[in-house]
Amino acid sequence: MTSAYEKVKAARASNRPTGLAYISNIFSEFTELHGDRRFADDPAIVGGIAMLENQPVTVIAIEKGKDLKEKVRRNFGAPNPEGYRKALRLMHQAEKFSRPVVCFIDTSGAFCGIGAEERGQGQAIAENLMEMMTLRTPVLSILIGEGGSGGALALGVADEVWILENAIYSVISPEGCASILWKDTAKVQDAAQALRLTAQDMKAFGVVERIIPENGADFTAVYENLQKAIAAKLASLSALPKETLLQNRYARFRKFGAPAKTL
Repeated sequence: MTSAYEKVKAARASNRPTGLAYISNIFSEFTELHGDRRFADDPAIVGGIAMLENQPVTVIAIEKGKDLKEKVRRNFGAPNPEGYRKALRLMHQAEKFSRPVVCFIDTSGAFCGIGAEERGQGQAIAENLMEMMTLRTPVLSILIGEGGSGGALALGVADEVWILENAIYSVISPEGCASILWKDTAKVQDAAQALRLTAQDMKAFGVVERIIPENGADFTAVYENLQKAIAAKLASLSALPKETLLQNRYARFRKFGAPAKTL
């Protein structure tokens, strides 16, 4: 049986596809849009308009980069506030033109540097949480690697949240948890287990609706399955009256915190 920390290592693996791989393999005619119209463009979040089976959609992905040079340029997938503001700008644009939104989440957390805090990192995340809850267009979020803290949640207020088999979703990293609870990062495996951060845990707790199976290192089947599943889900969500869509989204999050199933 795979341990929780082995799942963490799999989610962080250097050969794991990043957000741009999902965009290029699932969607067509992707046109990237830049900037938050306030400060700058954040390369850690990629967003734009694409086609999915002849339907225009807005796609937003947290991008970690593949090689070292690209990782540095993408800030290792740790978005700044301008990244979240860019994402929200694109979501509002999608709402205006009745395009559904698809988000791919893969981050250890939002960037916690001085500049990010000076520019309102917490406020940017909070605004996304608030605005996404009332966005009058379908939103689907998919965890493809790490889903860390508010940095992930800022793109995770959706009508449904899916997770790949070896992805994780947690309020804090196992290393951070171990350093706080035990003052010892060597306890990282115990922390990973205690956090209940695996895809299977998330499904059991009702935090995600679907686990996407993986096929080892070959993600061809993953892309194909996701393409069909995303198209079908967006079609069913788009068919709902706007008020029903919003009521269902609100109810989805209101049920969190109810007595969990015994695992």
